[in-house]
Amino acid sequence: MLSRILGFVRDLVLARMFGANAATDAFFVAFKIPNFLRRLFAEGAFSVAFVPVLSEYRTQRPEGELRGFVDNMAGTLGLIVLLVSLVGVIAAPVLVMIFAPGFWNEAEGKYELTVEMLYLTFPYLFFITLTAFAGSILNAHNRFSVPAFTPVLLNLSLIGCAVWLSPMLDEPVKGLAWGVLIAGIVQFLFQLPFLGRIRLLPRPRVAFKDPGVKRVMRLMIPALFGVSVSQLNLLLDTLIASFLVSGSISWLYYSDRLMEFPVGVLGVALGTVILPNLSRKHAEASATEFSRTLDWALRLNLILGVPAAVGLFLLAGPMLATLFFSDAFNRHDVDMATLSLMAYTPGLMAIMLIKILAPGFYARQDTKTPVRIGIIAMVANMVLNLLLVFPLAHAGLALATTLSSWLNAYLLYRALIKQGIYRPESGWPMLLLRITLSALAMGLMLWWGAGAVDGWLEVGSWDRVWRLAGLIVIAMLLYFSIFFLFGGRLSHFRSLKN
Repeated sequence: MLSRILGFVRDLVLARMFGANAATDAFFVAFKIPNFLRRLFAEGAFSVAFVPVLSEYRTQRPEGELRGFVDNMAGTLGLIVLLVSLVGVIAAPVLVMIFAPGFWNEAEGKYELTVEMLYLTFPYLFFITLTAFAGSILNAHNRFSVPAFTPVLLNLSLIGCAVWLSPMLDEPVKGLAWGVLIAGIVQFLFQLPFLGRIRLLPRPRVAFKDPGVKRVMRLMIPALFGVSVSQLNLLLDTLIASFLVSGSISWLYYSDRLMEFPVGVLGVALGTVILPNLSRKHAEASATEFSRTLDWALRLNLILGVPAAVGLFLLAGPMLATLFFSDAFNRHDVDMATLSLMAYTPGLMAIMLIKILAPGFYARQDTKTPVRIGIIAMVANMVLNLLLVFPLAHAGLALATTLSSWLNAYLLYRALIKQGIYRPESGWPMLLLRITLSALAMGLMLWWGAGAVDGWLEVGSWDRVWRLAGLIVIAMLLYFSIFFLFGGRLSHFRSLKN
């Protein structure tokens, strides 16, 4: 929660200092390229391959073998990512051409600026991958707080560089690229003492032939694609948006950042917590408890995610106006970002469900099924992008992501049911009825209370903040009051034992 709140502060600073223009488009692309690879090598594909194997070593092997595996994994992974980072820096001009071809030959100089910043942001991949490696070890040992706090350092670094470093540079936006690099180094160093406390501070050794390392790599290769479908979709959005009017990439970025708040606080947090739990249940051959853990996570996801989606959709304009409206981020930017946020929001629950459903396969060391489903979803997204971008411009790209995310979530759910991995517990119809009635009442209140965006822009910044905060608090109280009035219980929120 702290990380996401500081993320809001970071985006508020960026929007008010830099706005939505060619320079910010260039930075967001320069940040997205290593960030995309981070999802592959770091907390995405690597984590879902590494945590189940690590959990197996922890429960079934002696401590000496566990330490040896961690040492070998650290050295092997570190070497691979170091080489990838070096290649990325050398090939920066080519990468920008691939991911943002629309920048080429633009009079605003977006291509050259993006390349210059990519030289600084790409090494972030090396440090953040090792950070995720350390975080996976801590998560597998039920130390969730330190890895969860670590992204706070990225936000603080970007805010600090935007405020103090950027004004001293000829091209102020380059200060953000320096902030990304500094954040990677600080995040990595921050977790090392906590690894020492659990006696698993690695002594890196390159060992491609280590059985555990080979298993992780074998699981990771298909997961590289499967776990990162949403990231690939976002990059495809960026590629197409690079051909649209300047500001399109920034509008998509700011609307996506608002989406990331509930996804990060609810979906990613639940997925992070249940993956080690599910991995242990699978290692212990406890199929019933495996299914019950999935069921609890899905229920909690819906109870908290549905009101978040309804609120985000109905408050899209007011939230963007409150957080980002300024001389740099003007009324037109608010309107354009509102369109893409409203197109993204119906897919919020799908993205959150994917964060819960996919670990059901990864914990069983099955990466092939999510890959197959991921390919279907990505192809659908590509087709929908081309169909929707012409009539709806950047909002069409957001809507395509929403539709393909629902397809992905549905196929994952169907596969878990067909394979007998997940068996829904009793009580689902009544739970869905409670959620629907509560969300409907909350939605009607927000629709009546929010009003038009014009009314928000006519008042001062603090008036907008207090009005938005009041609506959110009232909406939460109304939703949970009705939920409990119709039979909701605190037991719906409690984690399953063991």
